[in-house]
Formats: sequence, C-alpha cells, structure tokens
Amino acid sequence: MPVRIVLADDHALVRRELRLLLEAEEGWLVCGEAENGREAVELCEALQPDVVALDISMPRMGGLEAARLIREIAPATLLVMVSMDGSEAMAAAARVAGAHGYVLKTEAPERLVPSIRALLASANRLPLRRQRQ
Repeated sequence: MPVRIVLADDHALVRRELRLLLEAEEGWLVCGEAENGREAVELCEALQPDVVALDISMPRMGGLEAARLIREIAPATLLVMVSMDGSEAMAAAARVAGAHGYVLKTEAPERLVPSIRALLASANRLPLRRQRQ
C-alpha cells in the first residue's frame, strides 16, 4: 500500500511543487489537496491519510488550528508543518498543536522527504492505521 499524503497550502504553485517532490518517492501518493485548513481537516477525516503537510498560514483556518483538529479526528496521521516562519516560537506552537515535524518552505526541497521518511520510520504508524481500517 502506498504512503498516502494530504497537502494543505493556500498557494496552488506550492502544492504542485510539493506534490511533484513527494510523488517522486516510490510508493508515495498525494491523495488530496486543500487550499485552507478547513478543507485539510475535512480531507483528513474522510481519507485518514498517513501524512499531512500543512502550511501554517492559510485562510479560513490556519495550520495550527487545523493540526489540533486533525489530531482528534485522525490520530494516526503524522503532521508536518511547512512554514516560512523559522522562529523557535512558531516551531514550538506547532509542536503544541500536535505537529510531529516542522520544515521551512525554503528548505522543503532538501528536508521535507527525509523528514517524512524519518517520521514514518520512527513513529511506525502505518501498520497501526491500516489495522484500524
């Protein structure tokens, strides 16, 4: 089974680039895209993805609030926040909201795939999620 990923960013170009980056990995599939936090929550509830990559700053609902809701409705989903804000305060806020990882957009081409790969390996969430279905 592929690693199923939901992308959430209010910029279509960013989503497209992240999709290309992530789907270049063998066995990884972007199964949904959202342009705001509310859509991300809805997709995660419906799809129960393995991973969601969330932008912090989005309209209608930001990534931090979306992360808190996703943790409730899809507890096995790994959350990776993707942001332009490199401050420790924002990274800490993301952890409090339930994020498992934090990657700067400027570093996403080099760090997003390895970060997700490490989270999948260390969290060992895939078998748990699949057993629940």
